[in-house]
Amino acid sequence: MSRLLERGGVRLETGPQGLAVSGDVDFEIAAPLAEAGRAWLADQAAGARVVLDLGGVEQVSSAALSVLLEWARQARAAGVEIDQVKLSTPLARLTRVAGLDALLPLAGEA
Repeated sequence: MSRLLERGGVRLETGPQGLAVSGDVDFEIAAPLAEAGRAWLADQAAGARVVLDLGGVEQVSSAALSVLLEWARQARAAGVEIDQVKLSTPLARLTRVAGLDALLPLAGEA
């Protein structure tokens, strides 16, 4: 794994499958987190397939969902296919409540 960002207890890493986030994502870290992931996605070859893993985000946060949606937009713009989105149990619940579960290729809860 290669670290793209570590700040305030939040870590963004990239590995062979894609991006992985851990820590409590709040609105203070959301913009730099979104930007780091957006830059990484923009560097991927069109047609690449990635996993977005937010299984390590235990705090229920709409900020984390905002980051995820921004990454999904960037992936689409870059021609990158999101194979799977992994969410922690609290984030999976929030995603269902927000009605976003139908829009993302969700894996089982982490």
